[in-house]
Amino acid sequence: MDIRKLQKIVVAALEEIKGKDIEVINTTKLTALFDRIVIASGDSNRQTRSLASNVQEKVKAAGGEVISVEGEESGEWVLVDLGAIVVHVMLPVVRQYYNLEELWATTPAKRRKLSDATADASE
Repeated sequence: MDIRKLQKIVVAALEEIKGKDIEVINTTKLTALFDRIVIASGDSNRQTRSLASNVQEKVKAAGGEVISVEGEESGEWVLVDLGAIVVHVMLPVVRQYYNLEELWATTPAKRRKLSDATADASE
């Protein structure tokens, strides 16, 4: 499946269940393992599981493949591996703690911007 089509399906599935702060990070220049990371937040463990489940359903319905899913037991951080895209659905506190956006920022300017925003939010 085309990466742009798969990305649209993932984002639409997250928006459908009211996923918050959805961010897509292009990782093609950073790793050969996958092309995109999609990060979203859910308000509760139940919602994070529902968001991840909806992503799986929509991708399968479109003919895509779900390689694996991890974290559904606790629902604090659910990872959906779609091969070219890895989807992280997290509780806001977990997302803030691990700060994947900064980890995968592609340029030093983006890293500084994210780092400054994180510092402002913690004050």
